[in-house]
Amino acid sequence: MSGGLPITLTGLETKLCIVVGGGAVAERKVESLLAAGARVRVIAPAATDALTTLARDGKIEWLPCVYRDGDLEGAFLVVAATDDAEVNHAVARQATTRGLLVNVVDDPAWCNFTAPAVVRRGDLTIAISTGGDAPALAGHLRAELEWQFGDEWSAYIEWLARLRGRIAARYPEIDARRQAWARVLDSDLRMYVATRGDQEIEARIAELLG
Repeated sequence: MSGGLPITLTGLETKLCIVVGGGAVAERKVESLLAAGARVRVIAPAATDALTTLARDGKIEWLPCVYRDGDLEGAFLVVAATDDAEVNHAVARQATTRGLLVNVVDDPAWCNFTAPAVVRRGDLTIAISTGGDAPALAGHLRAELEWQFGDEWSAYIEWLARLRGRIAARYPEIDARRQAWARVLDSDLRMYVATRGDQEIEARIAELLG
């Protein structure tokens, strides 16, 4: 069976993402969507304290009612996260009919996308997927990667982003540019970013670029 096509959705600030369900699982899905910058609407007669707070603070929209046909109007992406399989399947059918992206939690046969386990360090995103077959393994690997990739990676990515234009301007030839990046990425620059000030980091970059 194909493992699917891994992609990263961007521009979710202008897209409506609907989560049907108000429990702990729905809460985690909402948190993931908010981390990706999505505009989120929750449809559920009751919601966790955390979801209630998010709605009160204006960070999400909450419709305190049961799901009904037509509630997916205007949606781009849908997550069905109730504890009622019939409701989840009804959501999936409606989403599929409308050509929407839909994920039914813990029921990959009803999904046209699965949500990977994610480690975020600033603009660095590491996603682990088992195609919905072994979510426990994905969670286990995420825990290992969270330990391996500490908070310093966020600042490291920021420095690399600044270097992108400098390296492109300094090395117009593609082979020379690749060699410059190899020197940077194979170096101790990440540890400099984690432990040194900007002046020392810049000096190290100058050494690496020659």
